[in-house]
Amino acid sequence: MFQNDRTVFSAHTRFGFAVEIKQSIAMLAVFYLVFSLGSVQGAIDAVVMVALILLAIFLHEMGHAWGCYVQGITVRRVVIFGGGGFCEHGPSSYKQDELIVAMGPLVNLTLWAVASLAANWAYGWLDTSETYWHHELFYWVDTFGFLNLALFVFNMVPVQPLDGGKLFHIMMRKFMPPLDALRVAGAVGVVFSVLWWPGLLFLFLTTGWLLFFAPSLKQHLAMMRGESAA
Repeated sequence: MFQNDRTVFSAHTRFGFAVEIKQSIAMLAVFYLVFSLGSVQGAIDAVVMVALILLAIFLHEMGHAWGCYVQGITVRRVVIFGGGGFCEHGPSSYKQDELIVAMGPLVNLTLWAVASLAANWAYGWLDTSETYWHHELFYWVDTFGFLNLALFVFNMVPVQPLDGGKLFHIMMRKFMPPLDALRVAGAVGVVFSVLWWPGLLFLFLTTGWLLFFAPSLKQHLAMMRGESAA
């Protein structure tokens, strides 16, 4: 879906790598705007929601970049696109990958805890005399916490290239030979790849959320046969 995704914005960080935003982000924005047609407030809420999603993804990827930085691994770029994001870095060992991969979900889990605690404290402190903007601000803080929790749960599903799939593969390598670990990770990935589509439909029908991502069944079948770990 995103093979020909073009970069629409690029900025270099003080750490020496670029952050790129791809055009497929527009798909995400359009999705939310379509469901807000006919309401100015709905359109504003859609824009804020997309901005918070992008911020959560960006901080997630910066967590990966930090895992590289502290281990002396070069980060080439951080990319944000309609299906999520990724941190492209130089060669690393499986031991180094463990921290790099884990830091993304851990950042989201931390942001969820901080934002939720802040929102709960604010709701207890506010009263009916407070302004609309106070309530609106803390509502979005609470929403940002929820988005980070949702991103954490989503990323921990054990399929490639999600962090959960990578961590599961790394964990299996601790208990069995590399080829067996690859096959086990592939087999688990095949199960989740098959269940992904009915899961997406259920998620959309029950919550209205739609994910622009699906794992590769072909990749996991190859892993299960011991042919590829990519």
